[in-house]
Amino acid sequence: MKTITHRSYFLPVITSLILLAWVTLWIWEQSPYGRYLSHAGSATMHVGAGGAALEAAAYVGGWTLMTVAMMLPTTLPLLEMFRRLTSRRVDHNRLVALVILGYLGVWLAFGVAAHVLDRFLHEVFLSGAGLQANAWLIGAGLLILAGSFQFTRLKYRCLDKCRAPLSFITQYWLRQGRAAKALVLGVRHGAFCVGCCWALMLLMFAVGTGSIGWMLVLGVVMAVEKNMPWGRRLSPVLGIGLLVWGGSIVLYQGWLLNP
Repeated sequence: MKTITHRSYFLPVITSLILLAWVTLWIWEQSPYGRYLSHAGSATMHVGAGGAALEAAAYVGGWTLMTVAMMLPTTLPLLEMFRRLTSRRVDHNRLVALVILGYLGVWLAFGVAAHVLDRFLHEVFLSGAGLQANAWLIGAGLLILAGSFQFTRLKYRCLDKCRAPLSFITQYWLRQGRAAKALVLGVRHGAFCVGCCWALMLLMFAVGTGSIGWMLVLGVVMAVEKNMPWGRRLSPVLGIGLLVWGGSIVLYQGWLLNP
């Protein structure tokens, strides 16, 4: 009987994990607890200590699922290349798992920081009637911020790192090759991925962190940017689109306020 190799089950397992994350998010969104996926819903809930702990745990769980569903597909080329380079080692499964753990850990840290900032902004807006009447400023501001970031040097420096998985592995792991370095590799790759995509991920707070449709759209956009041969050329086009979108909201709201 033919022996099943690591190569034969790696991609199916990772793909199944990603699909499971999407399905879980969809079921969660449809359930009575779907409000915990929405930052808009959680921001307006008044909860006690127990409720706050539940909300925090739900957010961490939801954000982790979002990261697996949206961001793990964008890093599949690096994971597959790393798997090939370590396939002869007896601990290759653990090494790949450490890379994924480090990568997701960085995105989780970013998600927690973004959530804290989001809650702070909502508290500021809820503190004044005038600010509540102009809540659209948050969405428009995030769109303009994300669009502007698409033209920065930091965006392209991090994007180029993400688009060159072999040189990345060579630079940050291959020369040393110790197991602990696999975790560091995942953390470094996650850091560059956050540096490349943080502004686009913040858009989830503008369109709703529980919106499966927007998750899918943004996930595809980031995967194309990072992995397709022509993906780098998408960045300025996307930036222009986001700036136009945000600017149109500002103009429209300005026209409503001053007809």
